[in-house]
Amino acid sequence: MESKSNVQCEIRLYKPADKDGVISLFRFGMMEHIYPAFFQAMTNPDHMGVTLSISMAGYVLGGSSYFMALLAGGAWAGLVYYCCFEIYDAHLRERLRTVMADIPGHFLDRPDSCFWVAEAQVRGRPKVVGMVAVLGRREEKERGDGTNGGFDEGDGSYAEVIGTVVSFPRRRQGLGLQLAQTALAFCQERGFDRVVLETSSAQTAALGLYRKLGFEHTFTHANTHAHRWVTRLARLSMMRMEMAL
Repeated sequence: MESKSNVQCEIRLYKPADKDGVISLFRFGMMEHIYPAFFQAMTNPDHMGVTLSISMAGYVLGGSSYFMALLAGGAWAGLVYYCCFEIYDAHLRERLRTVMADIPGHFLDRPDSCFWVAEAQVRGRPKVVGMVAVLGRREEKERGDGTNGGFDEGDGSYAEVIGTVVSFPRRRQGLGLQLAQTALAFCQERGFDRVVLETSSAQTAALGLYRKLGFEHTFTHANTHAHRWVTRLARLSMMRMEMAL
């Protein structure tokens, strides 16, 4: 597939030499969502009420001590922050253990999957400043006419877009849009019926980009790689989005 480029960046296929830069960018892309998720959680009306109640309890039990009120409220906020951290850290660990552990094997060696990076010259040296990947899913659906062994190959197939990350200095330049369009063009070439992806409720910029491209929110769930109570305390929702091709 031909690479696309803007004035400063080139979008090309992943090469083994990109691994360190890709892993570093992917780690940054996951962990940067902790603070937005924490802010979202702490501004939730229920959590605001809990924070106030715990702070008041600390004030009373501490003998009208403002220090104890702050300490109690801070301890609660620390717990919520830990939950937000654990969700993204657990997701990062799982991705590094699975698909990101062997990028060529999971993406480049499979005709229905692919992995791209955006490369830019930074201080005279090439650097990975963006990435996006597609995992192709081919499903076989049972037929009623008894032909083809009772299955209709390709029926219900879809592609999953994952790992869309742009480094902070390269944002608001249209690079995220170009990466997403590169992935979608590949999905169309491979003949997929639809494209799916998942993002979290804290990733507002990503949600806006996906809606701009034509993705629709199909359902929300709270299943993460962290413990269920961690996800509940973080007040974080995972949002599945789909687009028909």
